[in-house]
Amino acid sequence: MLAAYAYIGIFLVVAAVFGATVLVLSYVLSFVRIRPRKPETVKGTPYESGMVTLGKTWVQFNVRYYLYALLFVVFDVETVFLYPWAVRFKQLGLFGLVEMTIFIAILLIGYAYAWKRGALEW
Repeated sequence: MLAAYAYIGIFLVVAAVFGATVLVLSYVLSFVRIRPRKPETVKGTPYESGMVTLGKTWVQFNVRYYLYALLFVVFDVETVFLYPWAVRFKQLGLFGLVEMTIFIAILLIGYAYAWKRGALEW
């Protein structure tokens, strides 16, 4: 049984050694001038839209946008779980129906809670 975990241990050791080696190699190569020490001015230019920002760069977003995003993810995950269940509906039988009913009930309780708390209000 320990032999099965030995592979995991070897993998973790190799991963740690590789990560440390890359960091040390990067640090050593900075002295040889292969890796630049100072950032260039080009690195500070805008890269997303290509336009220089006007005004404050750091704008605080409303928390409601994040709540909408989280609700979207929750219901998107729901559809991901509903599709395979619908494909294998006959093979799963009553057990699959009960499990999916519980799953949907939990999601509906979360939706009702979010609605009650005003997360869906602008």
